[in-house]
Amino acid sequence: MSYCSVPSQYDPYDYDLHTGDPKADLAYERQYEQQTYHVIPEVIKNFLQYFHKTTSDLIDQKVYELQSNRVSSEMPPPPNPDYAVFLILYKELYYRHIYAKVSGGPTLDQRFESYYNYCNLFNYILNADGPAPLELPNQWLWDIIDEFIYQFQSFSQYRCKTAKKSEEEIEFLRNNPKIWNVHSVLNVLHSLVDKSNINGQLEVYTSGGDPESVAGEYGRHSLYKMLGYFSLVGLLRLHSLLGDYYQAIKVLENIELNKKSMYSRVPECQITTYYYVGFAYLMMRRYQDAIRVFANILLYIQRTRNMFQRSTYKYEMINKQNEQMHGLLAIALTMYPMRIDESIHTQLREKYGDKMLRMQKGDLQVFEEQFSFACPKFLSPVVPNYDNVHPNYHKEPFQQQLKVFAEEVQQQAQLSTIRSFLKLYTTMPVAKLAGFLDMTEQEFRIQLLVFKHKMKNLVWTSGISALDGEFQSASEVDFYIDKDMIHIADTKVARRYGDFFIRQIHKFEELNKTLKKMPSTTSTTATSASATARAV
Repeated sequence: MSYCSVPSQYDPYDYDLHTGDPKADLAYERQYEQQTYHVIPEVIKNFLQYFHKTTSDLIDQKVYELQSNRVSSEMPPPPNPDYAVFLILYKELYYRHIYAKVSGGPTLDQRFESYYNYCNLFNYILNADGPAPLELPNQWLWDIIDEFIYQFQSFSQYRCKTAKKSEEEIEFLRNNPKIWNVHSVLNVLHSLVDKSNINGQLEVYTSGGDPESVAGEYGRHSLYKMLGYFSLVGLLRLHSLLGDYYQAIKVLENIELNKKSMYSRVPECQITTYYYVGFAYLMMRRYQDAIRVFANILLYIQRTRNMFQRSTYKYEMINKQNEQMHGLLAIALTMYPMRIDESIHTQLREKYGDKMLRMQKGDLQVFEEQFSFACPKFLSPVVPNYDNVHPNYHKEPFQQQLKVFAEEVQQQAQLSTIRSFLKLYTTMPVAKLAGFLDMTEQEFRIQLLVFKHKMKNLVWTSGISALDGEFQSASEVDFYIDKDMIHIADTKVARRYGDFFIRQIHKFEELNKTLKKMPSTTSTTATSASATARAV
C-alpha cells in the first residue's frame, strides 16, 4: 500500500522532460531529487531520527509521552527494513493515531495491517529464544495491551455493520475470519500471562515473599512482568465485554485490589481495573462491593485530577470513565442505599440528584438511559453470517445485557416504596401495609421476601480474591413477620459528625498554608485596597 505519492510533474518516466542533453538531464535529475527530498518535511525527518534513537536506547517515560502525541496519520511508516523492531513500535503508534484521530476511522486495509503489526510485535516478544532485548516504559506497555483490545473491540463491531459495506469488502471479511479472531486475542493475553508467570509472582508478593524467586527467566525482566500484569487487566476487560463477569473477576484472583502494590504504577490501568471490576460486581448483584470499588476509585481520581491534567495525554478517556463510574454508582446506590464518602456523595447529588430521585420512584427509562451511557461497549465473539446480517446485529450484545439489567430493576421496583413505609413504623399488620401499597396480602408477602433476598449481598470482607465474600445486609431497616404482624427494627447507626469536621479542619489548614505561600505583592495589594476602603 502506497502512503506517499510523488507529484506527477516530476514523473521520471515522462520523456517530455528529458532533452537528450546530458547537462539538461542532470539538471532535471537534481531538481527531481530535491523535490522528492522535500516530500517529507524537515520536522518529520528530525522526529523519525530522534524517535529511532530513543527506541534504540532505554526509553524513559517522558520521551514516550512526548513522542506518542507527535505521531500522526500524515507520517507514514519509514520504509527502512533494517530497523524491524523500531518499525513495529512506530507502526503501533501510527495505527493508534489513525483509530483515535482520523475522521471516519481506519479503512479495512488499515485494520488488517494493524492486526498484522500486533502479531509481529507479540511474536517477537513471545517467540524469542531468550528474553527480548527491549525495554519500554510501563505507560507504553499498558497502552499496547489497552489499544490491542480496543482495536479488537472496534473490529468486532465494524464487521457486524454490513449495511454500508460493498460486496468486495464483505467478501474480504468472509474470506478472512481469523483476522481479529477472539481466540487469537485470548491466546496472546494468556501467553503473556504464562510467559511472565505473573500469577505466581503475585501470589508470592501478596504473601510477603520475593516475586523474583518464582519469576523465571522471562518474568524477571520488566517487559514480560508488566505485560503479564497488564494482560490480566486486559482479560478482565475482554471477559466483561463478552458478558462473562465471573470469569472477568476470576482472572484477578491474585491481585489484591484493596491494597496498593508495586504493580499499580499506571493511573489509566488502575482506573480501567476498578471500572470493570465495579461493573462486573454490579451485574453480579454484589452492590455493596460495586459501591465500595466505585467510591474508592472516584476518590482517587478526585485527589489526583491535577496530575492527570498535567502529565497524561489520556485525560479525555479518564474524564469519560469518571463520568461513567458516577453513573454506575448512582444506579448501585439507588438499588442498594448505603453510606459513602461525603465528598463523593456531594458530587453525585450535584450530577445525578434528579435522576436518582426518578430511579427511586421506579422510572425504568432513567435506569436504562444511565446504563446505556455508563456500560462498556459489549461485543459478540462470533463472526456474523454475512449472507443474512440483521441491520442491528451489532447492538444485540448490548440489548441482551440491557434486558438482564432491566429485569433485575423491575424485580426491585417496589422495594424503595416498601423501605420508606417500613421506616415509619415499628409494628404494623401485614394486611394494613398491603392496603397502603394497593396490593393483596399474598402479593405483599412475596414483595417482603423479595426485599429480604435482594438486600442480602455477597460482600468481600478479607482475602486476596475479589470473588470471596460473606452474605451481609446493609439495609437501614430489618423486619420479621410473626403471624399477621410485621415487626420492624431500625438498623441505622447514628451518624458520626466528627469525621466530617476533621476533614473540614484539614481543608482549612491546607487553604491557610496555600494563602501564606502566595506572593507578597498580593497581600500588599489587598492591604492597600483595604486601606482605601477604610478611607472611603
